[in-house]
Amino acid sequence: MKVFRGLPNAESRAPCALTIGNFDGVHLGHQALLARVREAADRLGLDAAVMTFEPHPREFFAKLAGKPENAPARIANLRDKLQSLADAGIDRVIVEHFGSHFAGLSPQDFIEKILVQGLHVRWLMVGDDFCFGARRAGNLQTLIEAGKKYGFEVHSMPTVTNAGVRISSSAVRAALAAGDFELARRLLGHSYAISGHVVHGKKLGRTIGFPTLNMRVGHKHPALSGIFVVQVHGIGNAPLPAVASLGVRPTVDDSGRVLLETHLLDFAGDCYGKLLRVDFLKKLRDEEKYDDLPTLTAAIAHDAEQARAYFRENTGFAISATDRI
Repeated sequence: MKVFRGLPNAESRAPCALTIGNFDGVHLGHQALLARVREAADRLGLDAAVMTFEPHPREFFAKLAGKPENAPARIANLRDKLQSLADAGIDRVIVEHFGSHFAGLSPQDFIEKILVQGLHVRWLMVGDDFCFGARRAGNLQTLIEAGKKYGFEVHSMPTVTNAGVRISSSAVRAALAAGDFELARRLLGHSYAISGHVVHGKKLGRTIGFPTLNMRVGHKHPALSGIFVVQVHGIGNAPLPAVASLGVRPTVDDSGRVLLETHLLDFAGDCYGKLLRVDFLKKLRDEEKYDDLPTLTAAIAHDAEQARAYFRENTGFAISATDRI
């Protein structure tokens, strides 16, 4: 899969079947849409392409309004989004920077400069509520009319449901915020996970007896925070039991930087630089700020024992690195 930051250069602008969206989480609804794009691309002899945005458009507008706290929580980092798109059989992903220039494009400019000239779209699928262009002035009907003029097909996809539940990124965010990982799994089609490379930290964990694998989170609004039972893929052939903290570490850090810290229950070794995947299984509690390190250490010890109890009670629960619904 080829990934472009912005529009491809002239040599890479092969005609394509395209869909457009944020694709945060790439849930089952997204997967159904992507399957339609892949089918159309195969039938028409085109590349299957996705245009997505960084940052999330709602994050851009929240900052523009001076209320960055209103930015939507992020389900997936860009790495995980791209991996999910690759797994869906997409050939080409255009990661478009969503800033003032892009936000200010008129619907007509978006169609001509982006879809027609920039991407050579021949087949397009969007959600039935899709809006685009400055002040969201363009909609599905705008695209249908443009398709007749410029020679591309336009199709829409209605909302996908599962057992009567509307599948959406908002529903996934709500499930994760509530710690309902089973519902999140049903909406996503797989366990919720975050992947990343292990980086060096302050080494505080090892001084208090709980060394951690540190992974940076590239945005300030993760869809969940707190202390969790997790399992870690990427070290050996089987997932390893662990306990993890996802948040801003209020007891030891006042920078506001979000970090995923994972303590493996039955492993000791050097993992720096490794690409790991952390699957979230159960929420234990929210983050707390403690008065001193001994109190923090005692809390971590209790978390680790709860995690061990979870794995004792759920013998055989661990899934393989390739498990997907």
